[in-house]
Amino acid sequence: MHSSLIAWIMRAIPFGTIIMYGALGETMTEKSGNLNLGVPGIMYLGGFAGFASAWAYENSAANPNGFVSILIALSCAILASMAGGLIYAFLTISLRANQNVTGLALTTFGMGVANFFGVFILNGASYSAAPVANKAFSAKIPVLSGLGDIGQVVFSYGFLVYAAILLAVVLHWFLTRTRAGLNLRAVGENPATADAAGINVTLYKYLSTCIGAGICGIGGLYYVLDYNQGIWATTGQIEALGWLAVALVIFTTWKPLNAIWGAYLFGMLYWLYQFLPTLLGITMASHITDLVQMLPYVVTIIVLIVVSMRKKKENQPQPEAPVSGQAELEAYRRAERVERVAKERASQLTQQAAQVLEAAAGQVELSADQIDTVSAQLAELFSQLQDVVSSARHDVREAADAVLHAADEA
Repeated sequence: MHSSLIAWIMRAIPFGTIIMYGALGETMTEKSGNLNLGVPGIMYLGGFAGFASAWAYENSAANPNGFVSILIALSCAILASMAGGLIYAFLTISLRANQNVTGLALTTFGMGVANFFGVFILNGASYSAAPVANKAFSAKIPVLSGLGDIGQVVFSYGFLVYAAILLAVVLHWFLTRTRAGLNLRAVGENPATADAAGINVTLYKYLSTCIGAGICGIGGLYYVLDYNQGIWATTGQIEALGWLAVALVIFTTWKPLNAIWGAYLFGMLYWLYQFLPTLLGITMASHITDLVQMLPYVVTIIVLIVVSMRKKKENQPQPEAPVSGQAELEAYRRAERVERVAKERASQLTQQAAQVLEAAAGQVELSADQIDTVSAQLAELFSQLQDVVSSARHDVREAADAVLHAADEA
């Protein structure tokens, strides 16, 4: 029983790592206000590009090096995935195509491209392998991996497992502690307010979508070159894991830190069917096994129901609104007032400048003193106009930050 429990955990952690990368990438994308349902296709592109580049390197180099194989595979996987994200961004942001349809089309496109070019690598075989890359990606931590049960459970995985945890922490810090992260959240929550605050909404959407796609692609790479032992075969397993990554985003309520334990929980639930009979000393029928494998999706549905019910309850009329809700509402109203006052003041200053110019034009000849006076008046008016615009941007930015902090407290 003890050995079965350890084996269960050691299966769950690599499985969870795959979908953690997908979930973190999709979280990054959705923070900008885009819902990319093309995660499975993007993971396919990343997995194939990473494997194909590593396979080509191993078959062309006399003495292939593991470190070089890692660099080539990672670079190609990220670039291919970001290219898929760029296609999605162009269609949905620039051309304003439907996000759901575009995402589903991208999934089909990614799978088709990977399987089409994969035929040339397989060359009639059922699978193809990149052993040097697999050895490099799955290398365990020296010494620590030999520390008994702790070493097996904690330190016996490839470096991408630990990189995923670090990435989740860094992404949480970026979204909650940096100006760029707060701007990104503002873009996703209210693009109009973010634009009024001087934030380049289109740039943030493009960058977050492409970077998020690159992160998803690492999940596909990890599946092929580590989890699947460096073997490429057209089994379609990556697609199923991609959809599970999308479910994980919902389960973790779009919070990167929650993706760490959520991914491992999904891994435990996914492999429960294989270890539960041994742990309980029972025999399970095949149809029961299929039902147990549904648990990650069932848990996601339950979380959706609970979150929806809680939001519905919070939206009910209350005798006194929560403090966080009042702060958020007041912040939005403040932003609207600032924008309205700034427009009115700018209009007044523009009219005054026009009057000064008309008065100057009515004089056939102006003395040097009169010219200096007109120039000084215009300079003062435009200086005031610049101050109004600067102050308005500052106030709107403060209002947007207040909205984000109010939402965090809620």
